[in-house]
Amino acid sequence: MKRYLIALFLLVNFFSVKAQIPDTRPKLVVGIVVDQMRYDYLSRFWNQYGEEGFKRLVNDGFNFKNNHFNYVPTATGPGHASVFSGTTPMNHGIISNNWYDKFSKEFIYCVSDGSVSPVGTTSDAGEMSPHRMKSSTFADENRLYTEMRGKTIGVSLKDRASILPAGHSANAAYWFNGREEANWISSSYYLKELPQWVKDFNNSGKAKSYLKTWNTLKDISVYTESGSDENNFEGGFRGKEKAVFPYDLKKLAPENGQFDILKSTPYGNDLTEEFAEAAVKGEQLGQDDITDVLTLSFSSTDYVGHNFGVNSKEIEDTYLRLDLTLAKFLKFLDKQVGPGNYTLFLTADHGAIDVPSYLQSQRVPSGYFEETKNNMNLDEFVKKEFDSDSLIANISNSQVFLNYDEIAKKGLELSDVEEKIAHYLLQQDHIYKVFTREELTAGSFTKGVGALIQNGFNQKRSGDVVFVLDPSYVVYSPTGSTHGSAFNYDTHVPLIFYGKGIRKGSTVKMSFIPDIAPTISSLLGIPFPSAATGKPLLEVLEK
Repeated sequence: MKRYLIALFLLVNFFSVKAQIPDTRPKLVVGIVVDQMRYDYLSRFWNQYGEEGFKRLVNDGFNFKNNHFNYVPTATGPGHASVFSGTTPMNHGIISNNWYDKFSKEFIYCVSDGSVSPVGTTSDAGEMSPHRMKSSTFADENRLYTEMRGKTIGVSLKDRASILPAGHSANAAYWFNGREEANWISSSYYLKELPQWVKDFNNSGKAKSYLKTWNTLKDISVYTESGSDENNFEGGFRGKEKAVFPYDLKKLAPENGQFDILKSTPYGNDLTEEFAEAAVKGEQLGQDDITDVLTLSFSSTDYVGHNFGVNSKEIEDTYLRLDLTLAKFLKFLDKQVGPGNYTLFLTADHGAIDVPSYLQSQRVPSGYFEETKNNMNLDEFVKKEFDSDSLIANISNSQVFLNYDEIAKKGLELSDVEEKIAHYLLQQDHIYKVFTREELTAGSFTKGVGALIQNGFNQKRSGDVVFVLDPSYVVYSPTGSTHGSAFNYDTHVPLIFYGKGIRKGSTVKMSFIPDIAPTISSLLGIPFPSAATGKPLLEVLEK
């Protein structure tokens, strides 16, 4: 009798636990990436934000204040792939936005795919897919777990920021083709033609309505968290003499890529949010008990940062407007999906450096690396040292790719060539560290720049010698900000979890970008992405 009662208790308890599992799963997971968002944009503009955007997420969610990328390069393609796959370029293979392919001996773009056809356009802007990403994303795992009943939709102005997060099995990924068209498009990798809701959105005139004057949201005198409006450190738009407010976008559009000008203004984020709302409605995301996934990337912050710099009035205005855009989207989710029915996280794909010419004006060590001169000098050194003018196949992304056929032909040892090139590069001005392929594949770096380089090094796709520039030295124009390095200004980005299954709180304990996907996988009770190396952030999950 006692055994019978114990067995009955265990059986009842088992079914009780089983019955509780679906309740932990939200109806919708929204993964938001803000392109080029430094962590300090949260704190710097905090007093200017309203209560329903960033502050709502921080105050009612869980804020990781010491969240970093644990690899280089810190760029858009690798960043988006890493957030959603839970691993680094070492494993997912997206080593940059563009890279030299040592097999085809040409440059390739991270999501370009000549085997697919454009959908919604005749432009080659639609010839894109995730085929170069080697790992799955948590969105893929959710699709597999739900027997393809849970939907995945990717949305971003940028193709790579829509495609890579959504993964290989997404129902669709959509990106914005500006130029003369101003349409949201996709590719035949996902579908044969655009759904009616996308056609309706493209025909609505939404994009055209944003070709208007961009002035500051608030009186410019209260923008005290940024530098002066007129300075020597900003790019601006063609057709306007000075990079100062206001900007007549309709007038400037013809000289700035027509509708592409919207990407470099806060209105690109507004357009993205409106399309995301249309996607949630059109695809009926979050309307049943099977979890759907929306990946949403706001790209205009990156375009504005590159153009005007991280200390500009333009970047401050862009974030104050994004705060309102986030508030609008959260209210939409409350109404469409329901409070407590969705889980959301917000992070970034990389940070950005203060404009080095501005840093120089403040006597902070910084500057511009003469890439062309360095490459020419390295070619001359190799020619003299090894009596060959074809030993180097390519120099790009701070990597040297060697010509293996020429090395074999000359009877040289690969390791010897790598070491001599590395030694030469280390003697050059503003080169901070150098690593060889042999070092990166034979040993294991556990901390410092070496560990970040190793995590971003893919054995099959990366070069043979990797060099790192001094802190705050870049290859870029003297105006605007950029990114890509192993330093804190590029690696330190926000990470906030919010919604169903998420505790309220914050921590200064260090976390890493690859931890995001395992955390969401744990929340959903699904397998981790195939190559995930991150660990679940257990403190964020409700017990």
